[in-house]
Amino acid sequence: MSSRIGELICGITFDPRTSEGTIAFNTAVVAERDLERALSTCKLVYAAGLNVGPYARIIEGGESFNGVSIQKGFSGILTICSITIDGVLLKAGIPVQPLCGGIVQVTEKMPVRFTDILRYDSTTLDPLDVFMSQELTSVLEMINTGSGKVLASVREVPMAARTQLENLLSDLMDAEFKGILEVGEPNSDLLEMPVNRGHIGVAIIGGINSMAAVKESGIEIQTSAMSGLADIRDMDCNLLSS
Repeated sequence: MSSRIGELICGITFDPRTSEGTIAFNTAVVAERDLERALSTCKLVYAAGLNVGPYARIIEGGESFNGVSIQKGFSGILTICSITIDGVLLKAGIPVQPLCGGIVQVTEKMPVRFTDILRYDSTTLDPLDVFMSQELTSVLEMINTGSGKVLASVREVPMAARTQLENLLSDLMDAEFKGILEVGEPNSDLLEMPVNRGHIGVAIIGGINSMAAVKESGIEIQTSAMSGLADIRDMDCNLLSS
């Protein structure tokens, strides 16, 4: 997974100040009859701040897009992958190291700790896909009650880049990227996740939380995290926020 992430990061050119460039996307596939209900759930997740960004795209059955093909009778939902944020940091000259993906316990809308993690350098599978498939999330419960378990990932950056990091994350927020869960202190654990000395941990909401919520609602769904790259102009910025 570390190699796959490295390949994608190098291809990301998105600039949050201009909202132009290339992003990474995830893919979810549902039956055509379930598309509207799945989209409604995705909109709830975005409104709750549990998605990376507002951009999405629908691929109809029988169509293809950037290497993703959807069979007839099904629909594809493309959403922004959190790896996009890593690419933005790297493009700005901030060394970034994705560490792991996992489950974050949220209590009264406050992230408390990682309860489960898988390191990217220790698995050939996407950690968030794995945890979602094991039905360990409670995204809808978190939206309804303020407490639950959501998908997130951790990366670390040198603490010398702290000011530049904060400025860039602010630019991302201005571009409606809501995916920043928490930024740690230098040389300190992040949500009970150890961070290397001389670094700052950054927890980012998983891009497939919306897909986890769709699965929790009883809709059969197939997911593929980090599916590929796309120009942001080919995505719809109003699909999830409308």
